[in-house]
Amino acid sequence: MSIRTFSRAALLVGAVSVATTAAVAGPLERRVVRDVTLPAGTVLPLTLDSYVASDTSRIESPVHAHLRRAVLVDGVEVLPAGTAISGFVTQAQQSARVKGRARVAFRFTSMAVDDDRYRVETSSVVRLAPATKKRDAATIGIPAGAGALIGGLTKGGKGAAVGSAVGGAAGTGVVLATRGKEVRLGRGAPVAVRLLRPVRVSI
Repeated sequence: MSIRTFSRAALLVGAVSVATTAAVAGPLERRVVRDVTLPAGTVLPLTLDSYVASDTSRIESPVHAHLRRAVLVDGVEVLPAGTAISGFVTQAQQSARVKGRARVAFRFTSMAVDDDRYRVETSSVVRLAPATKKRDAATIGIPAGAGALIGGLTKGGKGAAVGSAVGGAAGTGVVLATRGKEVRLGRGAPVAVRLLRPVRVSI
């Protein structure tokens, strides 16, 4: 082998060696990992990916959501938008016919950032159905008035009193047979929770 041929071969081997080193070292040099702590009290703005309802959900039913915007610490993005977070239903109470407003509650226990999963402890999301006292009063009152009118036309004053009692009883029966409103949160519903304990995240 001539000196020129040997030199060319050496150069080729050297070039391949440098290229391989750059290919291996490049990604390692760019990937700088450090730990950042999300303090307790950090707000996580979420969008639900699960359907949650007081009349269909069950305690410990899974609940999934994702961050609708990034979470920053000192101006540094720690949790990107879209970060998945999971938890479960802690309360699911269907509305009662007489007393007891519907209620549903859930909280989150884990989140996934890139390929890492972290345990979290968050505040609960609690939703309580609105009261129906005004609606119930109207339901009872209208039949009572109608009963009084019918009683008055048939038997005078005494009949009016009897008709009113009958009408009121009918209205009460409607209320007793009717459940109150339920609480339902569909997919895409915005909710927010706070971290109850710090979480150390690698970024």
